[in-house]
Amino acid sequence: MQEFDVVVIGAGAVGENVADRAAQGGLSVALVEAELVGGECSYWACMPSKALLRSATVLREAQRLPGAAQAVTGELDVPAVFARRNSFTSDWDDSGQVEWVVGAGIDLIRGHAVFTGVKELLVTAPDGTRTPVRARHAIAISTGSAALLPDIPGLSEARPWTSRDATSAKQAPKRLLVVGGGTVGVEMATAYAGFGTAVTLLSRGPLLANQEPFAGDLVTESLRELGVDVRLGVSAERIERGDDGVVRATLPGGEIVEADEVLVAIGRTPRTGDLGLETLGLEPGAWLDVDDTMLVQGPDGHALEGEWLYATGDVNHRALLTHQGKYQARAAGDAIAARAKGLPVDDAPWGRHVATADHASVPQVTFSDPEVASVGLTAAAAEKAGLRVRVVDYEIGNVAGASVHLDGYKGTARMVVDEDRGVIVGATFVGADVADLLHSATVAVVGEVPVKRLWHAVPSYPTISEVWLRLLETYGRDSA
Repeated sequence: MQEFDVVVIGAGAVGENVADRAAQGGLSVALVEAELVGGECSYWACMPSKALLRSATVLREAQRLPGAAQAVTGELDVPAVFARRNSFTSDWDDSGQVEWVVGAGIDLIRGHAVFTGVKELLVTAPDGTRTPVRARHAIAISTGSAALLPDIPGLSEARPWTSRDATSAKQAPKRLLVVGGGTVGVEMATAYAGFGTAVTLLSRGPLLANQEPFAGDLVTESLRELGVDVRLGVSAERIERGDDGVVRATLPGGEIVEADEVLVAIGRTPRTGDLGLETLGLEPGAWLDVDDTMLVQGPDGHALEGEWLYATGDVNHRALLTHQGKYQARAAGDAIAARAKGLPVDDAPWGRHVATADHASVPQVTFSDPEVASVGLTAAAAEKAGLRVRVVDYEIGNVAGASVHLDGYKGTARMVVDEDRGVIVGATFVGADVADLLHSATVAVVGEVPVKRLWHAVPSYPTISEVWLRLLETYGRDSA
């Protein structure tokens, strides 16, 4: 039996942060990992996907900018893009990440963990070796999520791509069918269209349905300009792969769409099905409900006896974003250390040991072309929450900095103002390179900065950030 103060299951970005914060708090920590240290974000999600997107985005911007356009004489070097992607994943070698774990004073245990009792695990290594592990104070589940495959006849036998396959592919197929209009579907449709792949995208509803409607509209328009065949309000009735290797999707009405590969991107499912959660009275395969310090809540709605089990990242279904999972991890790691030492836990809203921002202050970027950057509540969500809001829109292309940045700049900014409190509760930017506008909006939302004070936050000229001034002018100084 190996014993530690804290054991973290899952050594992805989220698990690493839980372990690091607990170790910095003076506790002995072990990370248990069944795959690669660094997890989904490092090898199959955030980093490789953005590497696949970036080169074509830069090329398109250069082609649209006089002076630079004349210097662009060749086409995108797709093999070079894939090679650059490989550099970000270290060719799926986690040696560098392991070196960080060791350097942080954290033990690494390779293998798959299963609960055998309270604070106890059995870890089975790839070679079959089984090691019992016990935690003195806490165990944190940070195993993430996996792609959800819909129950479409023939799909499972058609060897579909998930996001992992799309981001780790060695070459671009000639034809790609994308099922799903969320972030993954939109980003991968954008990336592969940039490689010259003929992309067809099927979405049961509008693209990016959880964003402001104008975001999905602008991205749909742009994808179609890139040559993507975007079908909205359409789902496949059957998907099969023939003996010739061709994927054939049957649509309502009998139309058949052919492709070389099919990417399914309709949602996620928690990686909790094989952890032995039933031993603890929890449901295997379910999302784990947690409080704001990330303590897992049992069927009775309270933390398990002893307050020892935590869940951070995708598995708790609060905000399926790497940065938000890492934020939860920092709160959880600090809370674990505090509770282990008998110190006070600051669990009031916005306290040191809670992830309050998960509720209504989540920032998110979809790296489509144009980018979609948002934080907080959409106008519809704010109204549903019972807030008396005013929505202010401004065309980003009318800002001097945007016109300098790119000829014919097209994009929209929106701020959602809680009229009763005079603060911004949501903001969305759609346009080229708007991702870096987002943190200013995040600070305004999290800090509940009064709109009347924002008049004194002077944007530099000529930058795209001047859209903040234009939004305020549209809102009206007297209104603030």
